Amino acid sequence: METKKRNWFVWLLSICLCLTLWPFQATVKAESAPLDIRADAAILVDAQTGRILYEKNIDAVLGIASMTKMMTEYLLLDAIKAKRVKWDQTYTPSDYVYRLSQDRSLSNVPLRKDGQYTVRELYEAMAIYSANAATVAIAEIIAGSEKNFVRMMNEKGKELGLKDYKFVNSTGLSNSDLKGFHPQGTSQDEENVMSARAMATLAYRLLKDHPEVLETASIPKKLFREGTDDEIRMDNWNWMLPGLGLVYGYEGVDGLKTGYTEFAGYCFTGTAKRNGVRLISVVMNAKNASGKTTKEARFEETKKLFNYGFNQYSLQTLYPKGYQLKGKEKLPVAKGKEKEVRVKTGKKLSLLVRNGEEKQYKPVYVLDKKKMTNEGKLIAPLKKGETVGYMTLEYKGDDSLAFLSPDMQKNIRVPLVTTVEVEKANWFVLSMRAIGGLFADLWTSAVKAVKGWL
Repeated sequence: METKKRNWFVWLLSICLCLTLWPFQATVKAESAPLDIRADAAILVDAQTGRILYEKNIDAVLGIASMTKMMTEYLLLDAIKAKRVKWDQTYTPSDYVYRLSQDRSLSNVPLRKDGQYTVRELYEAMAIYSANAATVAIAEIIAGSEKNFVRMMNEKGKELGLKDYKFVNSTGLSNSDLKGFHPQGTSQDEENVMSARAMATLAYRLLKDHPEVLETASIPKKLFREGTDDEIRMDNWNWMLPGLGLVYGYEGVDGLKTGYTEFAGYCFTGTAKRNGVRLISVVMNAKNASGKTTKEARFEETKKLFNYGFNQYSLQTLYPKGYQLKGKEKLPVAKGKEKEVRVKTGKKLSLLVRNGEEKQYKPVYVLDKKKMTNEGKLIAPLKKGETVGYMTLEYKGDDSLAFLSPDMQKNIRVPLVTTVEVEKANWFVLSMRAIGGLFADLWTSAVKAVKGWL
């Protein structure tokens, strides 16, 4: 009888344990499953630091289609900031721009040959509706011709530190679609190409240098030439914008640019912000489960990336302002009234961290060698709050702490500053220290000699 009771208790306990552990096991499996992105290349980046959170084939050079227009946007916003171009200045279409605008098989708003259009109207048509003729018009406004503008695009790419890229027109259309009007110096069979890393870098710089781009990129729909006979409804091709009311709407999405050509497939550079965290994503030649590139696939794969980033990572303050590394609270000082000075971080150090990996980041001091002697001492005088180096992070986890480019490592640095002022010692104090040091050396030598005799 006692044995039956014991068996019944063991059986009941086993059932309870299974019911308790089952959801935990299912969760672990879901979180540890690899992120399967169906695209020729893809990348997910922290927009604040440029840290890469996910990558797939990110250095392969592929077609970018209308994502090209992000560079056109960058150059226009540069020109606006420098006051070389004004939003309200007007433009009359060139023969090429007029003829291109009449091709409704391409994304366009038809322009009148003798029409007058403001820069803002053309910009909105480009950024919202991906209007190609409007884009060429902007290129002509800025550079006089699309040929000159393409040169500017490639030069700006180099300036921004892009690698693995080539611009051959301002729109992203295949040159073969331009009916012989492709920019001089380029051939009819050339395409705009870039790597996913370079595309994400362009998006990163666009958001850093011209955040106002989102004011237009986030507009879900607008009427071109509202209230006139030329009125046309422009629906944003970015179906992830919440304001479009589509099934692909995603909370926090406010940009950036879609693209499609037969050469490039369906592409999308997206950005979304939630809880103070902004992510940048790129998918190139996105495909559905059947392996076919579709306009829907680029949003489905982007959603996977955003879900991964927002669910698996959170912005955390790893070290507060005023943090002092244990064992290095004080640093030696040469030629100062005090022989040591306390240092601390001048700012808090925050980072987008994968859940559960907070303890995988260790602080590291890097001192400014220009402010130090060869012996590793800081040189007096030192002001209170003077920056003497920086604190950065060393990652001990399983993944790599990778960035879009090596120089973005500086985005996880905070200044290391002195807590007090250290005046330079006068000649008498320095002389006494030198004499004291001399006698100390002599005494040490004498002690060693005596020990040697014994």
